[in-house]
Amino acid sequence: MTDVQQRVSGQYEHYYTDGPTEWRRLGAIDKAGNIVALCAGIQVKSVVEIGAGDGSVLARLSELGFGETLHAVEISPSGVDVIRQRAIPRLVQCDLFDGYRIPHESGRFDLAVLSHVIEHVEHPRQLLYEAARIARYVFVEVPTEDMSRHAADYVPDAVGHINFFSPRTIRWLLQSSGLTVVRQKTTNPSKGTYAYAAGRKGVLQFYVKELLLSLAPAVATRHFCYHEALLATASDGTAAP
Repeated sequence: MTDVQQRVSGQYEHYYTDGPTEWRRLGAIDKAGNIVALCAGIQVKSVVEIGAGDGSVLARLSELGFGETLHAVEISPSGVDVIRQRAIPRLVQCDLFDGYRIPHESGRFDLAVLSHVIEHVEHPRQLLYEAARIARYVFVEVPTEDMSRHAADYVPDAVGHINFFSPRTIRWLLQSSGLTVVRQKTTNPSKGTYAYAAGRKGVLQFYVKELLLSLAPAVATRHFCYHEALLATASDGTAAP
């Protein structure tokens, strides 16, 4: 294990010992909503979330009735413990994994979800290959932190982000990993998340970003952080290498 991978893994080992939180619940509403929106018209019976955290996204998907069976793999032992304790309806299995090798057979799922995971991964293509191996479709969402307002130099942060994307570079990453992007969407997190994080100031920020995104999306994503969601499949209709 490299120093980078060891640092990120260590950072998340006990990250979820506080159990489910309101912040993660609010964020999961947006994230699950994007999954459902991009998968509209596609038959999705079996879902696996890779890097499932504390299970908030899976819990929301279960509430929405999305997928007949849900599965989770997570790098954090504390996350696995919390997910299992939640007793999420439709959740069949939750496993600990090493961050790259997913303990499921090829073609096992209709959909693999990587929601706010790729920005944490030292070797993102390796994980994308695994996601494409086990599922027909791969959903990826990342924050668009590669923007003009970002610092010039990398500084380790409290949440373990080591990769930084724009709407174009995350699309390129999927395409260069043997995936075909079939749908892509830029979203602004909901007003509720801004209000929870920063009160009235947060609500004002929400409206400014929402207006800019609607009027000039290219300008908006160059200067502010949004969420970029993509649905992809293997380019030749089979699993990636």
